[in-house]
Amino acid sequence: MVERAVAIGDRTDHKPVRFLGVDIVSIDLAEALTEIVQMARQDRFSYVVTPNVDHLVNLYPKQPESKHQLFRDAYDAADLTVCDSRILKSLASLSGISLTVVPGSDLTASLFDQRLATGDRVAIIGGDDKLLDHLKRLHPQPTYCQHIPPMGVLNKPDDMQEIVHFVENAGADYILFAIGSPQSEIIAHQCAQSQKCRGVGLCIGASLEFITSAKKRAPKWMQAAGLEWAFRLISEPRRLWRRYLVEDIRIFPIWFRHKDRTETR
Repeated sequence: MVERAVAIGDRTDHKPVRFLGVDIVSIDLAEALTEIVQMARQDRFSYVVTPNVDHLVNLYPKQPESKHQLFRDAYDAADLTVCDSRILKSLASLSGISLTVVPGSDLTASLFDQRLATGDRVAIIGGDDKLLDHLKRLHPQPTYCQHIPPMGVLNKPDDMQEIVHFVENAGADYILFAIGSPQSEIIAHQCAQSQKCRGVGLCIGASLEFITSAKKRAPKWMQAAGLEWAFRLISEPRRLWRRYLVEDIRIFPIWFRHKDRTETR
């Protein structure tokens, strides 16, 4: 099917657009699910990324470090990239670029509700025993396996390699990286490079916590208004205030610097 995200662009109906240095495929939720199911059936490993404001800001760091280059490399090598942010969609529109929004949390929930079935094997990277037990009760059809890495895994090469080995041996159809960004994307890229993994990896953030109600998601009207970030800020102010009120504000000058630039890959 697909070699990388650019290969999807070989199809006239799935041509990616380049926005702020990222090739994004403008497809809807149903089309994204179809792509993911097809990738899961392949004998190689592929992975999906869902750029939001925080991701884009981290792709343009003030002081580049090795992890930022690893994050950029992971984004450039992703097999499917779909927009997760209505703010990015609005900024793209101001640049004359049309993007569809496929929220990562909706994508994960719809995968469980509509596509996963008996015989599918799901590997989870992250979470805890309680989360997995709850998920099994809600969606008992798939077979699950789980690896719980330590905190700060991005600074622990041996633990990162242990995740890759877990994926190599899991034989899973769907690999859900629930360890946050940028470590999820970076390790997904390492799995692709290993040549021993198979299945499709999804970098899903807090999606499983929303599915199991461990965390409450914003009301639909706030999601539609592009205010889900505000709900999360109110819910977890001590953890998220700096990200949303200091770091992510940089998306506007980043966009302004790029808005008149013709982007090519």
